[in-house]
Amino acid sequence: MFRRALTALLLLIPLAVTAAPLVDFDTKPRLGVDYEILPTPQPTYGQGKIEVAEVFSYACIHCAHFQPVVDAWLKNLPADVRYEYVPAVFGPVWERFARAFLAAKLLGVQPRTHSLIFKAVHEDHVFKTASLEEIADWYASHGVNRQKFLATMNGPKVDAMIDRAKQFALSTGIQATPTLILAGKYRLNIQADRGFEGLLRTADFLLAQERAAGALKPGGEKRK
Repeated sequence: MFRRALTALLLLIPLAVTAAPLVDFDTKPRLGVDYEILPTPQPTYGQGKIEVAEVFSYACIHCAHFQPVVDAWLKNLPADVRYEYVPAVFGPVWERFARAFLAAKLLGVQPRTHSLIFKAVHEDHVFKTASLEEIADWYASHGVNRQKFLATMNGPKVDAMIDRAKQFALSTGIQATPTLILAGKYRLNIQADRGFEGLLRTADFLLAQERAAGALKPGGEKRK
């Protein structure tokens, strides 16, 4: 049942093309194509650094394919940049995986389980129903206290974080995953001719633009 529901949901999301790009990357990212300026700047998840927020879901196979590309990009993340994961809530299954991500974050296990759960969902197909109980079982198999994890997923802190994630997606006009929101000002879109690499090159371009505007020095310090 979970697999059929997941397949149906994936059909609603534009396919992120990961084949070799057709466009010369020497050309600048295209406003209105590769990225859009949000009509109203949105609050970010933190202060003091330029935020790149990825709206994603463990239920999204394109997000699973994007993760290794992100991991490589994050190895060279400048000191003035913060990468934030924001779980998408596009339906009941997506909400349960969002609760799993947020509970893992609160309990400090998200960094070591993040890529593993993508593999569990999309390669190993270990989830039959993706119920909160089944998800808690999976985290327990990776050394997390099952009862504590289940209680955290159902707790008020996660409820509030789910509400904020929903509002973030709504206010930034998210229609597909993965999508990047940079500095609360720009929505970055995956395009078939540039793929995941093009998406991150657009992020690099806009990060440089934010620095040039005088927001932060490359070392993360505020300009005087």
